[in-house]
Amino acid sequence: MKFFETSKYFSLKKSTYVTLRWIGILGQLISIHLVYFLLDLKFDFLTANLIIFLGILSNFYLIFIYKKVQISERSSFVFLLIDILQLAILLYLTGGISNPFVIFLIIPSVFSSSNLGFKISLFLVLITTLLIIILTFFYQPLPYPINLSNIINPFVYYSISISLIIALVFLNYFALSFGNESRIRKEALNRMEEVMAKEHEILSLGGQAAAAAHSLGTPLSTIKIISQELMKQFKDNKDVQKDIELLSSQVERCNQILKKLSLNPIEEDEFIDRDISLREYLNEIILSFKEISSKNFVFNYEQDSNSFEITKSIEIVYGLRNFIGNANKYSKENVIINLRSDSEFTEISIEDDGPGYPRDIVPKIGEPYLKTSKNNELSGLGLGIFIGKTLLEKNFASVNCGNSKTRSGAEVIIKWKNRELMNI
Repeated sequence: MKFFETSKYFSLKKSTYVTLRWIGILGQLISIHLVYFLLDLKFDFLTANLIIFLGILSNFYLIFIYKKVQISERSSFVFLLIDILQLAILLYLTGGISNPFVIFLIIPSVFSSSNLGFKISLFLVLITTLLIIILTFFYQPLPYPINLSNIINPFVYYSISISLIIALVFLNYFALSFGNESRIRKEALNRMEEVMAKEHEILSLGGQAAAAAHSLGTPLSTIKIISQELMKQFKDNKDVQKDIELLSSQVERCNQILKKLSLNPIEEDEFIDRDISLREYLNEIILSFKEISSKNFVFNYEQDSNSFEITKSIEIVYGLRNFIGNANKYSKENVIINLRSDSEFTEISIEDDGPGYPRDIVPKIGEPYLKTSKNNELSGLGLGIFIGKTLLEKNFASVNCGNSKTRSGAEVIIKWKNRELMNI
């Protein structure tokens, strides 16, 4: 499967990264100047300013020379490495691991883990860990009276390094996990947008075809009637009869082509544009599946339930089709659809008699690209459920997926408040 073809390429947005670097550089300048001039604490002030100046130059390079809007993964690694080394040198000049600002040393690697690939992030974590260990043993002491290196208990002193490394590993692990989930969700949403764009295009073409079928129906019927009259008039002329028969057959062929092009040749073409009730939605969707499936579809509803019309919505149609399609795919023989409605709520339940959802993915249903531990040829990736759930929830529905309590298969319950359903 060619998943992540696009999302394997990681990058940073240049404007955001440059802004964050300016904030960091400004903070460093304020800190060292405040300590040196206002508190009159002496350290290697000139070298510290030189290191910060190099950071300023690298930012100007990004702004004026690096022309791309997105910073490539390789370039991102270089600049994040510069940030880590710059801060490590500043910490070396100002007390090493005992400097309270040492916590900022883990920020670049965490930033990398949430935006860049695993290998780059792992390498930055290893470099940061090495620098923390070096700063534990090699550093220039903080000026008196804030130099605590000689009075801190060794157990406390070395625990600072250990706690930083543990925090570094955990924060990067969580950043990698959340970043990966975010990229998967973004990929799924992009896929959903592509599907919906195609659905809108198909609907538009179907509407045009249905309008053409309706508009051309009358003149084609007239041509057919005239051809039948000509057949009677020229019944003794075999040559003319052949031409008339050919004309009639071509008229019939035109009718068949127009019917195939229409959105649903069984229904009136006005179905495309008019508002309908949710029961009619389901009738249309079930009818489309009955034409291609041998499964038994059972549609239960109260006679007077959900009689109000709602705005025609391709999102609702596609969302319902996804769940009914899943039930059709995984069921053995029966797909049961129930529509219930009262004065406040409208509820649709879709059940099947198939194997149901695997237990290990039930808590995660609704997330895209799920994988089950069971070796099932029919098992999918959860993308259809994700798309259907997202589309229906965008239209004010609450969607709950699980295994049926009365049957062996899966069950999906879709519920609306009537006032929200009528305002779609």
